Order: sequence, then C-alpha cells, then structure tokens
Amino acid sequence: MFKLAVVCGLICATLALPQQADPKLAQTLKSANDISPDGYQYSYETSGGISAEETGKLVVGSDNVFKSVQGRYSYPSDDNQQIELTYVADENGFQPQGPHLPTIPPIPEAILKALKYIAEHPPPKEN
Repeated sequence: MFKLAVVCGLICATLALPQQADPKLAQTLKSANDISPDGYQYSYETSGGISAEETGKLVVGSDNVFKSVQGRYSYPSDDNQQIELTYVADENGFQPQGPHLPTIPPIPEAILKALKYIAEHPPPKEN
C-alpha cells in the first residue's frame, strides 16, 4: 500500500510540473493589420508567448522619400526569460534597444585624457 501511495504521489507531482509549450504548436491569439496609402501597421500574439507590433509610414525628406518604421517584439528565451526588443528603422538605419543587447563599454579615463591632449596640442604640419 505504501509503495502504491509513493508511485501515485510521484505521478501527481510530475503532472503538476509546469509543462513547456512546444513553439511549433503555438496558436495565434490576436492578429491585426492595416494598410493605407500613408503606411501600415500590424500586431500579433501567440499562445507560445511571442508577440510583435510594427508601424511603418512614408516620410518625405528634402531629397527623397523613405520609410520610417518603429516596433517591438518579444518572445520567451530557452531559459523562460521574456526577451523584448524595441526598434526604429529610418534614414539613420536600424536602431534596436533592449536590456539583453550588449552595450559599448565606457572609454577609459587615460584614453580620454590622451585624446584631449592630442586635440589641444596637434603635431606640427610638415612642409
């Protein structure tokens, strides 16, 4: 009887563990899109924790017409952390932002001092 209770307890505990959803089996929960002469927008969300939204529009510059896009997407990583990225893409290129992206380290103080000295004391020009 004790062995049966232990086996039943282990089965119940195993079934109570959170199950990782197979991303291949995710279903679309929400989806919207709109296209107009001025631009577009879309958004979606899946049962697998993936979501995205984006808006794009035509912008007339002094020399050209370009598309300005901004948006965001998020998804669960392999270790179940939610990764979120926001971005803008325009005449300045793709500009992503997110806490998971690497950042440029600060310039060391000694290098800053050397650059300042060089700017204040340029080498003589050769003739």
